[in-house]
Amino acid sequence: MTPDFQTVLVLFALLQIKHTLADYFMQTQRMLSNRGTYVNVGRVQHAGVHAIFSMLCALIAGLPTMVAIVFLVIDAVVHFHIDWVKGAYSERTGDGPDSKQYWRVFGIDQLAHQLTYLGMIWLWLAVFAG
Repeated sequence: MTPDFQTVLVLFALLQIKHTLADYFMQTQRMLSNRGTYVNVGRVQHAGVHAIFSMLCALIAGLPTMVAIVFLVIDAVVHFHIDWVKGAYSERTGDGPDSKQYWRVFGIDQLAHQLTYLGMIWLWLAVFAG
């Protein structure tokens, strides 16, 4: 197994742990409110938590500081917008946990976050790991 492949596995595992902690254990009521409003302090805080922890995951996995900073910026911007789209849609439709559509949208939201992490790892491999 090559060192880059080992780093990919460690980094992806760290990002999974980070995502679980930030999305399911660390959200405050402020972060969960007014999800459909674009300018929302809670969403900025939530995206910031994700971004900071993504940067830490990169550093723990041994990636250069510049790559970790790129991860921070990407995760902050992308996470903010994924959650805004989901929040705006959910507020518009009024779908709740008892509807199939709610869970479809929730699943798409989570998939978008996971694809973001794969994209960040791909960027590191394609541009920085060379």
